[in-house]
Amino acid sequence: MAKTILGVIGGSGFYQMGGIGNLEQVEIATPFGPPSDPFYVGTIGDTEVVFLSRHGRGHRIMPSEINFRANIYGMKKLGAQQLLSVSTAGSLREEIKPGELVVPDQFIDRTIKRPMTFFGEGIVGHVSLADPVCAALSKDLVAAARAVGATAHDGGTYLCIEGPQFSTRAESKLFQWWGADVISMTAMQEARLAREAELCYATLVLVTDYDCWHQSVAAVDIGEILRVMRLNVEVAQKAVAQLASAIGGRDRTCGCSSALKGAIITDRSVIPPRRLSDLAPIIGKYVKVDAQ
Repeated sequence: MAKTILGVIGGSGFYQMGGIGNLEQVEIATPFGPPSDPFYVGTIGDTEVVFLSRHGRGHRIMPSEINFRANIYGMKKLGAQQLLSVSTAGSLREEIKPGELVVPDQFIDRTIKRPMTFFGEGIVGHVSLADPVCAALSKDLVAAARAVGATAHDGGTYLCIEGPQFSTRAESKLFQWWGADVISMTAMQEARLAREAELCYATLVLVTDYDCWHQSVAAVDIGEILRVMRLNVEVAQKAVAQLASAIGGRDRTCGCSSALKGAIITDRSVIPPRRLSDLAPIIGKYVKVDAQ
């Protein structure tokens, strides 16, 4: 039976993962600095689970300050093959109600401050992001969420803003016009980096509110968001545990594991040795560290 390693990044309210056996805390050093928090490694059924709190214990890291590269690098170094991200979000659609879940299949990026690639500083790589999530993992995630009784929307567009402020009413209405379905602040960089790291990626969105476009909303209220979020987190944890059990021992059949094939266009002879060493967990399958 193949060994399955599922990475889970928990967002607002999802600071720990219940139901994991043989739990062990692991500290990872990365070339990009420290991750948001220690990693927690354990098992659910036949699946090894690697958990990380995106905002750190106590929610001390705001979206623009998250070290996304260190977080994804650490997941890759710990052997994760599939990565599930859990985020809270506001709804931009009447039919997507607070308390429901969404598994998006597209993203729009409105962030302006964040590193979004492992490449640079002497090495260039271009991966496809046309379909930014793994269709197979997303399908399994929708099934897992529905199996535990959640109302889960299959597909949709996640609009990622910089934050930490919420949108203006004009922005909220514009984003609706663009065709976005939910709005949040974190998953876009994870999707980009997971693709470069050849991880299957899917995100589970916990809808906490209607964004300020909605006629019934005076403004986005953080107290109401936290109240609905607490209700969402329990079902989300059950969905993640269900997903981990469902995918245990299953080989990946998608193309995510070869996303970097042909993507590195830099002449190998001019890549700085330090960059080769730093990126070995990401690019080592294609560019050998001892090639210099």
